[in-house]
Amino acid sequence: MRPDISVFGRYTYLLTELFWGTVAAVLLHRAGALRKAAVTILALYPIAYVWDRYTLAVGVFDIKLRTGIEIAGIPLEEHLFMAVVPGLVIGFHETIFGE
Repeated sequence: MRPDISVFGRYTYLLTELFWGTVAAVLLHRAGALRKAAVTILALYPIAYVWDRYTLAVGVFDIKLRTGIEIAGIPLEEHLFMAVVPGLVIGFHETIFGE
């Protein structure tokens, strides 16, 4: 049985992103890869933004447990998601294979 995190209401998605973003930041810091991740995230961000904006516009998914704050046409949480996912991937990669 999974825990019901919807108790956080409209902050559920934001808190989830902040939790996993913290995990990513710790991994990247320990691996000495914060700068490398930042460069990669900045390079990927425009593509992720266009992709996200499109999928939201056509109704591919609907985010119910979010703050309602939108920046440049997409939810605040989605902007965080576009940084957290590659940050987490790079953090794990550098932790496992870094020098």
